Amino acid sequence: MNYLLDTNILVGYVRDKQFSEKIRKDLNFPNADDLFGISVVSLGELRSLALRRKWGQPKKMDLKSLVEELIILDINSEDIIDKYAEIEAFSQNELAYKPLKTSARNMGKNDLWIAATASVTQAQLVTTDKDFDHLRDYYLDIYFIDVKNY
Repeated sequence: MNYLLDTNILVGYVRDKQFSEKIRKDLNFPNADDLFGISVVSLGELRSLALRRKWGQPKKMDLKSLVEELIILDINSEDIIDKYAEIEAFSQNELAYKPLKTSARNMGKNDLWIAATASVTQAQLVTTDKDFDHLRDYYLDIYFIDVKNY
């Protein structure tokens, strides 16, 4: 299985030891049979968060150690760029050949890039964010983690 970890998973992982232990156990992370990746967009979000929240060296080192265990996926790919455009049009219910069954959804630009990356790489998106739900079965296989259970 291929997994793409959403930014919120990485933040929870770095902030909360209990959360990180549960993620490692639930996903059997790391292991030789599965690939675990993040979008380069998540890396940018994490570095921004670290600066804005004034993370100290220990937390920054935890983040660095975690990222070293992951594959960083670039978005500079025609397939990912095309999928971004398609997912945004779908989310706005402006894709004639694939209508959205609910009202239009406004997604953050970073979430669109993350969704496009997961879709193109056929990775299961691991997230705590329900903003991706309307893409389930159309574009994404989602592994939703309810933080209330952690």
